[in-house]
Amino acid sequence: MPFEYQVVPDAQAAAFTAHGGLPLVLDTMRITGVSAAIEQELHFRKRQSGYSERELIEAMVLLIAVGGECMEDIAALGEDRALLGLLGVEKLPSPDALRAALLSFHDESKLEQARAALGDGEKALLVRASEPLKQLGRVNTALIAAMNRAHPAPIATLEADASIIESHKQQATPHYEGGRGYQPVVVYWVEHDAILHTEFRDGNVPAGKEPLRALEDAVAALPSGVRRRFRGDSAFYESHMLRFLTDPTNAFERFTISADMGTDLRKLCVAAPPDAWRLLEERANESVWITEVVFTPGELPKNAQPLRTIAIRFDPRQSEIFDGDGHARSTKYLAIVSNDWDEDAGKLLRWHWQKAGSIERVHDVLKNELAAGVLPCAEFGANAAWFLINALTYNILSALKTSGLPPALHDARPKRLRLRVLNLGAQLVSHARSLFARVAETLAAGVELLSVRPRLRLDYGAPSG
Repeated sequence: MPFEYQVVPDAQAAAFTAHGGLPLVLDTMRITGVSAAIEQELHFRKRQSGYSERELIEAMVLLIAVGGECMEDIAALGEDRALLGLLGVEKLPSPDALRAALLSFHDESKLEQARAALGDGEKALLVRASEPLKQLGRVNTALIAAMNRAHPAPIATLEADASIIESHKQQATPHYEGGRGYQPVVVYWVEHDAILHTEFRDGNVPAGKEPLRALEDAVAALPSGVRRRFRGDSAFYESHMLRFLTDPTNAFERFTISADMGTDLRKLCVAAPPDAWRLLEERANESVWITEVVFTPGELPKNAQPLRTIAIRFDPRQSEIFDGDGHARSTKYLAIVSNDWDEDAGKLLRWHWQKAGSIERVHDVLKNELAAGVLPCAEFGANAAWFLINALTYNILSALKTSGLPPALHDARPKRLRLRVLNLGAQLVSHARSLFARVAETLAAGVELLSVRPRLRLDYGAPSG
């Protein structure tokens, strides 16, 4: 390439930053009220650094948003003098300060309580959140409420799912895929593209172990007056969950859950007459058929609201009868249960299948585009806080996209946001007692840069000053 790198003294380079759009993340935190909620809600048991809880959490959100994965990465931002000028700070917290902040979320007594609650032969600990972790959860709830005030959603379609985070730390436990790690549960609000609640879990705690805990906490975080819907996989096909969803006082106007294909249900599917099946779709390797069967899950009490059971049959196509090893492929059956008796069965099933394109994407973003896939230490509470801060960052970026950025970027994932928005080259200029970040006209036009803050203030009712 026809150039050479030249290193210049810091003083000569201090007017330039490669992260000219990153302060918009801090703007979003301030305008949506997240920073104020941190000051109101979050109080560490002890804080050894000279930074407030707000400054520490803001620094971690900025670190995660820009692509950092570990505490040491904050040093690269702290050495960017132009960025510090745009952020209005003299310096950022050190890696040790951030690490100490995360450790403040750990409460060893919560692990002891979980161990004391284990039954004979049980090893899977369900650890309750520490008080600082609950406080941080209330910060996220405050952001959700602000997002809904800015863009009211009449319906809350909730999705819950667990995902494995691999870890080689000694404290990590074996998970069902054969490795070691953690298996947090996320409850996601589809209409707002926002994470409503997280529950951090050890790797050996299956998603089907007391799944109702996470959903109850998520429902408690919903704004009032929102109509509730839910869809989940077979991990949520559990007695307490089904009773909760069918209880009229909990007001779920629709839910769908993948059913466990037990012996009784499978017999009903196999016994369904051929003319009862309706072709739903033809795929490359199989034909998909649906029908309805009368089935009452054993998990429900006898006087419970009856559920609709939709059976799905997957027939291999003629060319796919044998797999690559010469073994015959057989017909496969699945089913979902629902309280919606009015919607067409095919449409209801497709609505249920949309879960795979949303909650699974959220897990992918958290682990692979943010920093939830790289846990900071061995302490359970600190890792739980790091995961929740990643979820909070996800929501802050969602608020920034929806209110501040042009429609073409509303679906942008973090990697694209960094390319188009956060990593804008900018020159820091001070003139007439005012501070300016100069960005190339073409780059600024692509994100409508001058309109971002006014749009955020308009949506969230923040003062213009």
